[in-house]
Amino acid sequence: MIDPSAVSARVGELPCLPQLVMELQQSMQSDDIDAHALAARITLDSALAAKILQLANSSFYGVSNRITTVQQAVSVLGFHSIRTLLTTCSITSSFTADEAGARHFTEFWRHAIATAVCARVLAPHLALPAENAFTAGLLHDIGILVLVTEFPVEYQQVLAYRKAHDSLLITAELAVLGIDHARVGCALAAHWRFPAAIEDAVGGHHQDGFAGQPLTLTGLICLASIVAHALDLSGSDAEQVPPLPLLLWQAVPLSDSGWQQVFADIDALFDELCQMLLP
Repeated sequence: MIDPSAVSARVGELPCLPQLVMELQQSMQSDDIDAHALAARITLDSALAAKILQLANSSFYGVSNRITTVQQAVSVLGFHSIRTLLTTCSITSSFTADEAGARHFTEFWRHAIATAVCARVLAPHLALPAENAFTAGLLHDIGILVLVTEFPVEYQQVLAYRKAHDSLLITAELAVLGIDHARVGCALAAHWRFPAAIEDAVGGHHQDGFAGQPLTLTGLICLASIVAHALDLSGSDAEQVPPLPLLLWQAVPLSDSGWQQVFADIDALFDELCQMLLP
């Protein structure tokens, strides 16, 4: 077992998101945002600016005319989308793996990206903000990376327990560590100062009680993660599909043909985003 206070202490010692991203996130909450100043701040980091332009011109946003400057990206995509792009670039570079763990990190991020894409595709059907849905999906399992990097010996015991008992990962975490990645991820989301709705979605995406209407962001991320697992997009040999609560599935107002379109949209966006975001 791991002392929860030790986990909290480790989370508190982790670096915050880059200062530029934190400042831009805070500025985007203002009512009088200067688009030129925002573009200038992004342009100060040439690598980040290049990544923003690459993502802005992807099929993910479906812009008809090519975007060639950060200023144009801010004007065309809007502040919410730019915030998502900045956050995405920062989150996916926030943890690094040694050579031995590179494959597992890739599998982790492939599932995270799949969940984020699925959440964003489903969000309009549930009247939820698409950009928040994408960010929450990308973050939902981030606690796994905290546990893997900060408690590597103990987490090997988790993986051994899961294999021996053929259990879900979260079940193995609770059995071995006494704490699960959702709780740890929630603490990291708070440390990184994400909105409460995203923090709640990260911490609650393994809960069972999603009978309420309309579906919240937390329920959407739970569903998106299960769908991503079912589509087997992580590339992991140990892929497990958690049980899908019937009430959660029924909460999405989609016909069979509507779901087929959702799956097609996920497939169309997933590979391109992986190529741009993964090393």
